[in-house]
Amino acid sequence: MKLLQLILLFLLSATAVSRAEDRRNFVHPGILHRHEDLQRIRNGVMKALPPYREGFEVLKNHPQSANDYKVEGGFAETGRKPGVRKSEHEIDANAAYQNAMMWAITGDQPHAEKAIEILNAWSSDLKRITGKDAILCAGISGFKFVAAAEILRHTDSGWSEMEIARAENMFTEIYYPVCKDMADFANGNWALAALQTVMAIAVFTDDQAMFDRAVEWFHNGKDNARLTHYVINQAGQCQESGRDQQHTMLGLAYLSVIAEIGWNQGLDLYGAEDNRILAGFEYTASHNLGNDVPFQETTDTTGKYHHTSISPEGRGDFIHRPIFEMVFSHYKHRKGIDCPFIEQVIRKTRPEGPGFKGDHIGFGTILFAR
Repeated sequence: MKLLQLILLFLLSATAVSRAEDRRNFVHPGILHRHEDLQRIRNGVMKALPPYREGFEVLKNHPQSANDYKVEGGFAETGRKPGVRKSEHEIDANAAYQNAMMWAITGDQPHAEKAIEILNAWSSDLKRITGKDAILCAGISGFKFVAAAEILRHTDSGWSEMEIARAENMFTEIYYPVCKDMADFANGNWALAALQTVMAIAVFTDDQAMFDRAVEWFHNGKDNARLTHYVINQAGQCQESGRDQQHTMLGLAYLSVIAEIGWNQGLDLYGAEDNRILAGFEYTASHNLGNDVPFQETTDTTGKYHHTSISPEGRGDFIHRPIFEMVFSHYKHRKGIDCPFIEQVIRKTRPEGPGFKGDHIGFGTILFAR
């Protein structure tokens, strides 16, 4: 018996050492913001500097940013098509992330407590994510939960280790299995929603293998989440450009989140394939500003989506897809690369508000402007 106990102790110790070795390279917080980013935002708000001042007002005044927000969940099941507590899941995810950011910006403890309350409610109860659109359900709202959790875990918010472990288990056992194989049967925004969440979970849980697999998928994946399968050429045409502009911008939003996570972890995914993400944003911004752009007839990786011309549907509707501040901040301010069409959109839309129905992060002016 003692021998078996010694063997078990050795195996557990070896596993712990292995995990510690895998975890040593991650930056925390390191999903959408590092500590220095949060400090820059705090300073801008404290000094009432534009555009931080205007961007913060939009975030602060949103109902799901309130520290007295009434928590809807959690529940044992959430799902999409058919909807199962879908709305509650979505707005709680928004409120968790927005309160976490309000806490990080203002230092007001009630915001941290609200975000913790939401995460604890869902991690205590959630058992499954269901429905035909389960990947979207997990990929969209799951990302916000993980991004909120990353901020809370690494900013002395008061979130207990036991509660953190329970959230980690929820992400790895419930969200990750739904998202891990992306979506080789769907348009690219599906697969990219999944990929952003997988990358975020990898960072939060310090899982190097999961992170490396996600990065490999970004570069060489078989579905529309692969960079060169979504932004299909150097002109910037996107896989969904012929479908409509709303979904094209949504896919680009997720693609930029993936690149931002990579950047915060020391990888330049923004620069991949000769700044292909920039090409996608410039092409889409130009078309939506009313300019003519080239279009190549294309069929996507599923073989189901064939487009012969660019779609006018949703053209120019930037208000519902506030996606441009993050990439503008990176290319223009970090890298010094001109992006004239993106800059025109920024001038028209600043300060950015929430994403349409919470489909993506939004609030880019306060979160990413420099």
